[in-house]
Amino acid sequence: MSDRSHKRHILALLTAEDFDQALREILALPPGATVNPLIGGLCAIDELAKWRAVTALGQVVAAMAAAGMENARIVMRRFMWMLNDESGGIGWGVPEAMAEILSCHNGLAEEYANILVSFLRPDGLYLEYAPMQQGLLWGIGRFAQVRPDLLHKFNATTYLLPYLRAPDGAVRGLAARALGVLGAREAAGAIAALQDDGTPIRLFADGRLTEVTAGQLAAEAAARLL
Repeated sequence: MSDRSHKRHILALLTAEDFDQALREILALPPGATVNPLIGGLCAIDELAKWRAVTALGQVVAAMAAAGMENARIVMRRFMWMLNDESGGIGWGVPEAMAEILSCHNGLAEEYANILVSFLRPDGLYLEYAPMQQGLLWGIGRFAQVRPDLLHKFNATTYLLPYLRAPDGAVRGLAARALGVLGAREAAGAIAALQDDGTPIRLFADGRLTEVTAGQLAAEAAARLL
């Protein structure tokens, strides 16, 4: 199969009706042969295909790390470059993919959690563009479900708090979600104040896309903090 045909095949698997079976097929392929097509899938026009690329990258890169950390580190460094201004690109889907990878492999989580948090920080590798912040905050919330200890270690709560006042409503809602998962009771008042925020958000969770509002995410986070 040519490289172009292989890429088309991987992208077709991301839109398959039975994604569980498609993911098994992706994972049966050599990881080095699937990473590039899946990174391409992060820019898919089909929104669900993009999120499935995030999911698949998490498992593929975790499998790479299990076989040998260095190849997985190369992917992580590539993602970091893609989020660097000098890369000349935007890095669509990259924060989400990085967070998913860290959620799937403890060794990579230990090495790169501080980098993930640094993307929140104005004095770090700060992401200024609101859509990129949305992806990052989704990723922080996802990682918080698995390794809240690492996020607390690197003071993620402190850096998340200002996002509750962001101009972008989706950023506010996703920040509230992450803080709720992290059990940040110091944010309870600011989160409660967002419960009437009607900003629509397309949330990917448990393999599905759902329509929610920033206020709904805030209400769920507030309930966690009671």
